[in-house]
Amino acid sequence: MPTRRDFIKQVSVVAGVGVAASLGLTRVQAAVAQGWHMPDEGDKHQRAFIAFGAQEAIWADFTPDVQAALGLIARTIARYEPVTVFCRQRERALAEKQCGTSNVTYVTTELDDIWMRDIGANFVTDGKGGLGAVDFNFNGWGNKQQHGKDAQLAARVASTAQADYLRSELVGEGGAIEVDGHGTGIMTESSWINRNRNPDWSKAEVEEELKAQLGLRKIIWLPGIKGKDITDAHVDFYARFTQPGVVIANLDNDPASFDYKVTRAHLEILKNATDAEGRKLQVHTVSPPLKPRKSKFNRNNPDFAAGYINYFVINGAIIAPEFGDKAADAKAFELLSQLYPEREVVQLNIDAISAGGGGIHCVTSHQPSV
Repeated sequence: MPTRRDFIKQVSVVAGVGVAASLGLTRVQAAVAQGWHMPDEGDKHQRAFIAFGAQEAIWADFTPDVQAALGLIARTIARYEPVTVFCRQRERALAEKQCGTSNVTYVTTELDDIWMRDIGANFVTDGKGGLGAVDFNFNGWGNKQQHGKDAQLAARVASTAQADYLRSELVGEGGAIEVDGHGTGIMTESSWINRNRNPDWSKAEVEEELKAQLGLRKIIWLPGIKGKDITDAHVDFYARFTQPGVVIANLDNDPASFDYKVTRAHLEILKNATDAEGRKLQVHTVSPPLKPRKSKFNRNNPDFAAGYINYFVINGAIIAPEFGDKAADAKAFELLSQLYPEREVVQLNIDAISAGGGGIHCVTSHQPSV
């Protein structure tokens, strides 16, 4: 049975690797030569994507609430940029009812779930009008959930966007990637260097492949924490670039939370880190609400993800969550408004999605404009 590492023996479309190998170049050197790089999320978007894929086998009684929350997010984004919604054929009418039709288009396909950031393509550009779509071989966060249909979506997204389909040798998810668009990435070791995704890969090998695929020159590694959530601690719940050299980091102030020590360890690393240009990072912190509104979604639910850092940057706006804690919601709003002064900060109630351990960034992705 061939393994992921056997991919290296195959003809690769990534960064001209076949030609590069004949010239004695490494994959990173080949990627630089090709010019592929992942742009910053804040760069202009062509469109956003959402997967309208909630099903009762996973979400049970919350399914209609999750569908409504996805619709709210889609309609809000559509005020600022086009949205493409992937949905099952049998749910097309329901998807249109929830997500709307103004500035929204639909692509029918089979889906397992809603986590567009993880199951979709990871777009890269070459600065010359070229668009690539990297597939990181989604495996259900280490085979924790059914994913056979979702594993096919990255290729479908690439086709829909008319992008070059670039398949990596690594297994991973888009929510585990954070970049500044200028050669620096932030990643958690717990989600990338993990035997449930990439057995027999060393940290150095993982880093080389990520740099090659995403056009990175430096990766700042945070430890994360394994096994506490389904993603093994995706970076988009811990640290985000707001611009090159500036980071917003999650700082959990609940001593009972498993993230209390983790976020402090991350903060220490980030404060002492430099980016690919050698700049020391400027780090701002935002803390989860200590008193979120009480609802059926967070009652006795350890998976409820109440974090402000899982926001989505779009053309002209920041789509962010609110959790009914007036003081904490206001602090998050003020900080995001300060860090993104040219964008409108829009806060939404997405508690139904938070009930499944995710947020707005988790259920969205985007195609950069080229």
